[in-house]
Amino acid sequence: MATLKNRINISLSKEVDRALAALAKRDCIPRATKAASLLQVALELEEDIYLGAIASEREKTSRTSFLSHEEVWKR
Repeated sequence: MATLKNRINISLSKEVDRALAALAKRDCIPRATKAASLLQVALELEEDIYLGAIASEREKTSRTSFLSHEEVWKR
């Protein structure tokens, strides 16, 4: 079964375009593939930041006590 891909058109500054071209050349992959890979990493980082904020808020309101790293490994 063929993988369906969505295409988007974006405008890049000259500096970003040069950096993207250099990274793609270094990795021996097309620029579009490198751009998609970098976008995926950026989305994962954004997700981590968002989930980290949720976890931090839960820690503030939680009545549960937490064990330190040292306490866990002593047991």
